[in-house]
Amino acid sequence: MKPNILVGGQAVIEGVMMRVPGAYSTAVRDPKGKIQLKRQKFRSITEDSTVWSMPILRGIASLYEAMKMGMATLQWSADITYPEENSDSLTSRMLDSFTTLFSILLAISLFMVLPIWLTTKLFLIDQGAVLFNILAGSFRIVFFIFYLFLISKIADISRLFQYHGAEHKVVYNFESGENISIKNAQLFPTQHPRCGTSFMFIVLLSAIFVFAIVDTITMHFVGDISIATRLLTHLPLIPLVSGFGYEMIKITSKSNSVFFYFLKKPGIFLQNITTKQPDDNMVEVSIAAIKDAFGDKYEEFLGQEFTAEAIG
Repeated sequence: MKPNILVGGQAVIEGVMMRVPGAYSTAVRDPKGKIQLKRQKFRSITEDSTVWSMPILRGIASLYEAMKMGMATLQWSADITYPEENSDSLTSRMLDSFTTLFSILLAISLFMVLPIWLTTKLFLIDQGAVLFNILAGSFRIVFFIFYLFLISKIADISRLFQYHGAEHKVVYNFESGENISIKNAQLFPTQHPRCGTSFMFIVLLSAIFVFAIVDTITMHFVGDISIATRLLTHLPLIPLVSGFGYEMIKITSKSNSVFFYFLKKPGIFLQNITTKQPDDNMVEVSIAAIKDAFGDKYEEFLGQEFTAEAIG
């Protein structure tokens, strides 16, 4: 029996990054219309470490690696697409650092601080662990959907979402075992059950469960719980929640049970926002990325079964 393998990636500026066993490649169409490729070898710590290959921990490690890889490839794509803005100056590096810090603070404020604050101020249930986190989690999900909807209206982001759709189509084409081509890839949908959008939705649901348990334990030992206490106990556990969500998406991608079938549906629905129909040129870029990532092993892996990883 052929082993399961990992394949996935993400959309970048005017291109796609594809990750396969042992390597990943980024394909970007430059301002002159030529596809630029950058392939790098890669081996995950989860393949070599007994500790980091354990459930939950493997999710934390994989997500850290994916974020690091994603930021690097996104920066490379920006350098290719906007060469006139590419600069190694101290000012440019400081601006990049400030932008990253601002993004992190915005995410914490929007998806952690604001939901907890609103639930505390609007409802008299701040000492109820389960109900409080159901309502706070509901705010978090609403904010997430609204955030995706708003950014999807930005022209550059909308184009990025088209490349996201191209990535999914090519992954589907590759998984099918059929010859990979623009014509074949375009026959597949843009929504994929292993998408990072679906993963994020499952993480938001997982947070309700995990934080309810944490609040129950906290109130058992310290009594009444405040906004500050919740933030101090919830924020450090975000990696744990993400690791739990990682395990859930592995199960939902493989299971055909009714429960997991309906658990997949919201994530698939949200991809109507985060993926758009790509044109043939975008699909061509995505095909270039996956073929370059596999190199001369492309035919060897064609049509094999895939591990249930988020694919971007």
